[in-house]
Amino acid sequence: MKPVPHDSAPANEPVMLSLTVPAASVSRGLTAGLVRPTSPDPGTAEILDLTADDEAVSEFLVRIVHSDSGFVARTDSAPRALAIIAATVAALCGEDIRTALTTPDLPFLKGLTQPAVEAFRDVLLAIESETPDAITESLTCLSN
Repeated sequence: MKPVPHDSAPANEPVMLSLTVPAASVSRGLTAGLVRPTSPDPGTAEILDLTADDEAVSEFLVRIVHSDSGFVARTDSAPRALAIIAATVAALCGEDIRTALTTPDLPFLKGLTQPAVEAFRDVLLAIESETPDAITESLTCLSN
Protein backbone atom coordinates (compact mmCIF):
# COMPACT_ATOMS: atom_id res chain seq x y z
CA MET A 1 0.00 0.00 0.00
CA LYS A 2 1.32 3.37 -0.98
CA PRO A 3 1.44 6.13 1.69
CA VAL A 4 -0.93 9.03 1.14
CA PRO A 5 0.90 12.36 0.97
CA HIS A 6 -0.34 15.14 3.20
CA ASP A 7 0.51 18.77 3.64
CA SER A 8 2.64 19.15 6.75
CA ALA A 9 3.35 22.83 6.22
CA PRO A 10 2.50 25.00 9.23
CA ALA A 11 -0.76 26.90 9.12
CA ASN A 12 -0.52 30.56 8.26
CA GLU A 13 -3.02 31.59 10.94
CA PRO A 14 -3.91 30.14 14.32
CA VAL A 15 -6.94 27.90 14.49
CA MET A 16 -9.54 29.18 16.95
CA LEU A 17 -11.12 26.63 19.26
CA SER A 18 -14.10 27.17 21.48
CA LEU A 19 -13.39 26.06 25.03
CA THR A 20 -16.82 26.79 26.43
CA VAL A 21 -19.25 24.07 27.33
CA PRO A 22 -22.08 23.84 24.79
CA ALA A 23 -25.39 25.00 26.25
CA ALA A 24 -27.09 21.67 25.61
CA SER A 25 -24.66 19.83 27.84
CA VAL A 26 -25.01 22.22 30.78
CA SER A 27 -27.39 20.54 33.19
CA ARG A 28 -29.33 21.95 36.07
CA GLY A 29 -30.04 19.81 39.05
CA LEU A 30 -33.49 19.36 40.47
CA THR A 31 -32.91 21.90 43.24
CA ALA A 32 -29.55 23.58 42.51
CA GLY A 33 -30.16 27.33 42.54
CA LEU A 34 -33.92 26.82 42.80
CA VAL A 35 -34.39 28.64 46.13
CA ARG A 36 -33.82 32.37 46.40
CA PRO A 37 -34.78 35.25 48.70
CA THR A 38 -38.23 36.70 48.19
CA SER A 39 -38.10 39.36 45.50
CA PRO A 40 -40.32 42.44 45.37
CA ASP A 41 -40.28 42.09 41.56
CA PRO A 42 -40.58 38.52 40.26
CA GLY A 43 -40.74 39.76 36.68
CA THR A 44 -43.44 38.33 34.47
CA ALA A 45 -43.68 34.96 36.23
CA GLU A 46 -46.89 34.09 38.04
CA ILE A 47 -46.63 33.80 41.81
CA LEU A 48 -48.07 30.88 43.75
CA ASP A 49 -48.39 31.50 47.49
CA LEU A 50 -48.01 28.09 49.09
CA THR A 51 -50.21 29.05 52.02
CA ALA A 52 -53.03 28.24 49.61
CA ASP A 53 -54.87 24.98 50.22
CA ASP A 54 -54.04 21.83 48.24
CA GLU A 55 -57.09 22.21 46.00
CA ALA A 56 -56.04 25.71 44.91
CA VAL A 57 -52.43 24.58 44.37
CA SER A 58 -53.63 21.61 42.29
CA GLU A 59 -55.84 23.79 40.11
CA PHE A 60 -53.01 26.26 39.62
CA LEU A 61 -50.58 23.49 38.59
CA VAL A 62 -53.02 21.91 36.13
CA ARG A 63 -53.32 25.27 34.41
CA ILE A 64 -49.68 26.40 34.55
CA VAL A 65 -48.08 23.19 33.22
CA HIS A 66 -50.14 23.60 30.05
CA SER A 67 -49.11 27.22 29.53
CA ASP A 68 -46.03 28.75 27.97
CA SER A 69 -44.91 30.42 31.18
CA GLY A 70 -43.46 29.22 34.43
CA PHE A 71 -44.14 30.26 37.98
CA VAL A 72 -42.47 31.20 41.23
CA ALA A 73 -43.63 29.56 44.46
CA ARG A 74 -43.39 31.44 47.75
CA THR A 75 -43.09 29.72 51.10
CA ASP A 76 -41.14 29.66 54.35
CA SER A 77 -42.22 26.07 55.01
CA ALA A 78 -39.69 23.35 54.19
CA PRO A 79 -42.36 20.63 53.84
CA ARG A 80 -44.36 22.87 51.52
CA ALA A 81 -41.27 23.56 49.38
CA LEU A 82 -40.71 19.83 48.95
CA ALA A 83 -44.41 19.36 48.26
CA ILE A 84 -44.46 21.92 45.43
CA ILE A 85 -41.51 20.23 43.74
CA ALA A 86 -43.24 16.85 43.92
CA ALA A 87 -46.59 18.26 42.83
CA THR A 88 -45.10 20.15 39.87
CA VAL A 89 -43.41 16.96 38.66
CA ALA A 90 -46.67 15.06 39.17
CA ALA A 91 -48.56 17.66 37.14
CA LEU A 92 -46.05 17.39 34.32
CA CYS A 93 -46.26 13.58 34.37
CA GLY A 94 -50.05 13.44 34.58
CA GLU A 95 -49.87 11.89 38.05
CA ASP A 96 -51.99 12.61 41.14
CA ILE A 97 -51.05 16.14 42.24
CA ARG A 98 -52.82 15.97 45.59
CA THR A 99 -50.99 12.77 46.56
CA ALA A 100 -47.67 14.36 45.57
CA LEU A 101 -48.48 17.36 47.76
CA THR A 102 -49.08 15.20 50.81
CA THR A 103 -46.67 12.33 50.15
CA PRO A 104 -43.71 13.30 47.93
CA ASP A 105 -42.05 10.26 46.34
CA LEU A 106 -38.37 10.99 47.04
CA PRO A 107 -36.89 8.00 45.15
CA PHE A 108 -38.93 8.94 42.08
CA LEU A 109 -37.86 12.59 42.26
CA LYS A 110 -34.21 11.67 42.74
CA GLY A 111 -34.38 9.35 39.73
CA LEU A 112 -35.68 11.89 37.22
CA THR A 113 -33.80 12.00 33.93
CA GLN A 114 -32.12 15.21 32.85
CA PRO A 115 -34.82 16.01 30.26
CA ALA A 116 -37.47 15.61 32.98
CA VAL A 117 -35.50 17.87 35.32
CA GLU A 118 -35.21 20.49 32.56
CA ALA A 119 -38.97 20.33 31.91
CA PHE A 120 -39.59 20.76 35.64
CA ARG A 121 -37.19 23.73 35.89
CA ASP A 122 -38.91 25.39 32.91
CA VAL A 123 -42.17 25.35 34.88
CA LEU A 124 -41.07 25.94 38.50
CA LEU A 125 -38.68 28.83 37.99
CA ALA A 126 -37.89 29.42 41.67
CA ILE A 127 -38.98 28.96 45.23
CA GLU A 128 -38.79 32.29 47.03
CA SER A 129 -38.52 32.45 50.78
CA GLU A 130 -37.66 34.79 53.62
CA THR A 131 -35.50 31.88 54.87
CA PRO A 132 -33.82 30.64 51.68
CA ASP A 133 -30.90 28.94 53.45
CA ALA A 134 -33.22 26.86 55.61
CA ILE A 135 -35.37 25.89 52.62
CA THR A 136 -32.29 24.99 50.54
CA GLU A 137 -30.96 22.85 53.40
CA SER A 138 -34.28 21.05 53.70
CA LEU A 139 -34.18 20.11 50.02
CA THR A 140 -30.84 18.30 50.26
CA CYS A 141 -32.91 15.11 50.60
CA LEU A 142 -33.33 15.37 46.81
CA SER A 143 -29.61 15.45 46.06
CA ASN A 144 -28.14 12.38 44.44
